Amino acid sequence: MPNSGTLDPVTIDPAETGRTTDGAALVLASLENWLKYTDLTEPARGRKQWAGMLDLPLPDDPAGFEPAIAELAQHVIPNGLPIGAPGFNGFITTGPTTTAALAQFAAAVAGPQRYGVSAFNLLEEVSLRWLAELCGLPAGLQGVYSSGGSTANILALGAARQAAFETRGIDIGRDGLPGDVRAVLYASSESHHSVQRAAAVLGLGRSGVRAVPVDNRQRLDVAALEQLLQADRAAGALPVAIVANAGTTNTGAVDPIDAIADVAERYEVWLHIDGAYGLPAAGVPELAPLFTGSDRAQSWIVDPHKWLATGVGCGATFVRDARLLHDAFTQTPATYLAAGGAPRTDSGTRGRQSAGWAFQDFGVHYDDLSMELSAPPRGVLVWIVLREIGRQGLQSRIRQHIGFARRLTDIAVRHPQLQTLIEPQLSIAAVRFLPTGQQQAQAEIDELNSEILNRIWRETPYYPTSTVVNGRFAIRPAYINPRTTIEHVDGLAAAIVRLGDELTTGARRRHP
Repeated sequence: MPNSGTLDPVTIDPAETGRTTDGAALVLASLENWLKYTDLTEPARGRKQWAGMLDLPLPDDPAGFEPAIAELAQHVIPNGLPIGAPGFNGFITTGPTTTAALAQFAAAVAGPQRYGVSAFNLLEEVSLRWLAELCGLPAGLQGVYSSGGSTANILALGAARQAAFETRGIDIGRDGLPGDVRAVLYASSESHHSVQRAAAVLGLGRSGVRAVPVDNRQRLDVAALEQLLQADRAAGALPVAIVANAGTTNTGAVDPIDAIADVAERYEVWLHIDGAYGLPAAGVPELAPLFTGSDRAQSWIVDPHKWLATGVGCGATFVRDARLLHDAFTQTPATYLAAGGAPRTDSGTRGRQSAGWAFQDFGVHYDDLSMELSAPPRGVLVWIVLREIGRQGLQSRIRQHIGFARRLTDIAVRHPQLQTLIEPQLSIAAVRFLPTGQQQAQAEIDELNSEILNRIWRETPYYPTSTVVNGRFAIRPAYINPRTTIEHVDGLAAAIVRLGDELTTGARRRHP
């Protein structure tokens, strides 16, 4: 045995394992101050200073509980990422609401694993059932949480791959990809890039994703889809799945799901709904017609860390057939787990009930339905959000946010210096500034709006992002943030006009 120095089994571990209330008190004031979001640009402007305080050599000696917490409160929290700020409408993720943040802290302390006999484990099942119902999905689905939409898509498309190859007598989860089969996925050119990533991870290759053209509203062209399917079938390829978007991340477009489902059934191809962003809107009665046909799919994903504001790191996959998910992702048995008395079933569902030790009932074997063995309970985040605001509260939030996108679009339609590039289906708008009385090339207008966006980031409390619609650059806010108000919508429109005026006036002065 190599020399490992002096071993002392009596030494007390130097980490504090109690004093939770004391520690929380030390950081609460800093967190409350952070939540004021007084200056979105301060962390970037002060980067050199706080990085110098934190980027130090590995410490040999312990600093101790209070100094470590003090550094967290003084240098880390004040220089966080302000995606929860009211004017932050760039990413389709946002900061957690208060109950979700507290539930995440509680889970870290009292339920660090999602398995075993505990309330946290139960809430995985309960919240998945609630979430499926909220999105208008069929009853009886198998769900599993993961870290977000990228992983959720891998899981759903992994089940689709398993089903497709089984039609040719191949158990791909057990035996791997055969070398003589070319397998393909179908997704619109507006689909999230995690579809290509899933194809790469699943051995189909990014080039195995057929980019289906879209119509003038950025929705999948069903006729083009059918033509691609016919050509691939004739060439001997194996269609694995069709991905339909229930709200794209670029513009919020919802594909014609019912017509896509007709094609999927006609060609006997798995239909997957990428509803990471938009699927909760399917449960709003007046919006449900947008999603007609989504109940005909074989798999779905949705990200609670988007419209439910659970905090980042919470995605969900649903499939009709748990066995396919199990066969695609089950792990080989581990003796150290079997010794714990945690029985498995073929589908990965709940084992026997026991009145004894917590791990004599492992609960649903989510480890056999996903890529994670160790995983935090994420269902408690969904549960507490829905327990706090209910179905009606979430529907009200969705209505408000879609109203924000339509309001900004209406402002752009009425304003002579603004242009809208889409008619919002969900809560994403795409607008841009047009100089008054000037004839400019498309590239010049794109460049002008890019500079407007950069100045918005540097000089205002607003943070939209950009996209390209039909070849034209657009400023793109995505409204999912519970802290955003109508004043932030109107303020962004005013900022675009003001900064556009300043930039074009300055350009005219420099070039009379």
